[in-house]
Amino acid sequence: MLNQSLTRADAIRALAKLIRSRSNDCARLALEENPPTERLDLSLLQEVRRGSNGAIEVRLVDKLKAIELMAHLIEEDSSGAEDFFAALNESAEKR
Repeated sequence: MLNQSLTRADAIRALAKLIRSRSNDCARLALEENPPTERLDLSLLQEVRRGSNGAIEVRLVDKLKAIELMAHLIEEDSSGAEDFFAALNESAEKR
């Protein structure tokens, strides 16, 4: 296992990615018979349950909590606005 420390900027980037993610692929995983899982963005997915009656329950990351946490991290950092916009730009460029 690599010994790496997570920086504030890393956490902000990860939260920005979650905030910008869409739930389409999570729904696709739950609804399709054989979805191409290697190509799906499941970063928002926390849990999928299939009940005995056929009901499907999908639990996703709470984006509002992610936004609140990111805002808190940015407020604590004097260069927070720069980190915030850099993380959002990096996240958008990777799409």
